[in-house]
Amino acid sequence: MFEQKRKTGLRNFLIFSVVLVLMSVTAFAAGDEVATSPSHMYATFWALVPPIIAIILALITKEVYSSLFIGIVTGCLFYTNFNVGEAFLVMVSDTTEGGILANISDPGKGGILIFLVVLGILVALMNKAGGSAAYGKWASQRIKTRKGALLSTFVLGVLVFVDDYFNCLTVGSVMRPVTDTHQVSRAKLAYIIDATAAPICIIAPVSSWAAAVSGVVEGQNGLELFIRSIPYNFYALLTIVTMLTVTILNFDFGPMRRHEKNAQENNDLFTTSSRPFENAEETGVVGNGGVIDLVLPVIILIVCCVVGMIYTGGFFSGTSFVDAFAGCDAARSLSLGSVAALILTFFIYIPRRVLRFSDFMDCLSEGFRAMVPAILILTFAWTLSGITGLLGADVFVAELLKSGESNTLITLLLPVIVFCIAVFLAFSTGTSWGTFGILLPIVVPIMEPNSEMMVLTVAATLAGAVAGDHCSPISDTTIMASTGAQCDHMNHVSTQLPYALVVAAVSAANYILAAFIQNWMINLPIAIISMILTILLVRKLTKPQNT
Repeated sequence: MFEQKRKTGLRNFLIFSVVLVLMSVTAFAAGDEVATSPSHMYATFWALVPPIIAIILALITKEVYSSLFIGIVTGCLFYTNFNVGEAFLVMVSDTTEGGILANISDPGKGGILIFLVVLGILVALMNKAGGSAAYGKWASQRIKTRKGALLSTFVLGVLVFVDDYFNCLTVGSVMRPVTDTHQVSRAKLAYIIDATAAPICIIAPVSSWAAAVSGVVEGQNGLELFIRSIPYNFYALLTIVTMLTVTILNFDFGPMRRHEKNAQENNDLFTTSSRPFENAEETGVVGNGGVIDLVLPVIILIVCCVVGMIYTGGFFSGTSFVDAFAGCDAARSLSLGSVAALILTFFIYIPRRVLRFSDFMDCLSEGFRAMVPAILILTFAWTLSGITGLLGADVFVAELLKSGESNTLITLLLPVIVFCIAVFLAFSTGTSWGTFGILLPIVVPIMEPNSEMMVLTVAATLAGAVAGDHCSPISDTTIMASTGAQCDHMNHVSTQLPYALVVAAVSAANYILAAFIQNWMINLPIAIISMILTILLVRKLTKPQNT
């Protein structure tokens, strides 16, 4: 095992070194360029090359940090026309949009990092207090089967619909003891968490995602348009159908099958040698907490975050509940809500002597340490996305869409075209919000107002953004799902990818059909039936390998 890990590490190091040396040679050769001049690669396909490099390297090497770093370096060199000194300044800068310091100091992203750290602390507190262990024992007595554990995780994921970050980390923290008891692999848990995060939020009218979509649609009632698009959001709906189908049939395909088989036969939840969270909970239970000491902090966290959302949306200043939710600042809301929940948890644990004060304080550093990998990956992913924006990836995609605007056939096939472009853009940049933020202002004005075709195309944009986000190893939501399940990130990406691609393919086919029918009451049942039939076909084709 050690020899294998040594060879893998050496291979990754060599790949990293070769790419870095090649970029450095090219950079010094072009070092006379004027640093302040616009990038020669602005608004061209080259703008998408840095994230593509990062993604390909991550899939080949299974090493996320160096892959993201190489993508960032490549993007900075492209942006500065291969001026090494300026590229370094852009990468680290707190004044350039894509710089690492700029991302860390950004209030929105800083709020997400605070939320991550506080949630890590809450998880450490619930573990040390004995709440997680008590809940796991209680749930294992009532949830008797693996199927029950998986379906329970799905139900909780549906209930926590207000925000995808919140969903990933909360569902993972609560359900991990239950799924571990029933030998559910961490990769499968990460898939269920991810499949009930963005896909649920993007079809929930009261969520941070609905607010984001409403905010980028001009000249229309954003919330009404969002609600009308829900039945046409095939990727989100069919992801849920797929997850339920494979769970009920007790069937898996692709790399997921190996992880699940190994978990059930060998009680190994990680399968691969990469298991960064294996010892995450070996801090020891020192408290005398019960089930209430897990359930109550989670409920408080949910309530505090919801109150935070309507507070930042102006509810307490006279704004209606729906409008407050639509206009909330999600990052600020989550940070405010999580800190309030941490303070309230202190007054729940300490006076009841569930934990000693010193143990409570120890959890502050333990929770922070547990979230360091997620924070590092997120920071790199945000930086890479920012550099891609500086290179004009959004302008390139906008021009690509507008070039086919006058073609009648392209107009008829616009939903599936937009879906495919959104998948590619979200996959390359790792951001679904950024993807529909780029595409919706382009798509909505070129469609007939309030027409069914406009609703269908908007839905295709949202669906493609989530699909590409699901497939991308640099997606923040995918990173959060890995963190919530305490699963190796690349294991989660590689096991989820076949499921996401199958659903995306079926969704694309249904967008072609929907453009001709334009009636969701007909299209949605067809989409669901076609998805189930596809899963049954995949099961039949892979059945000999299961025996």
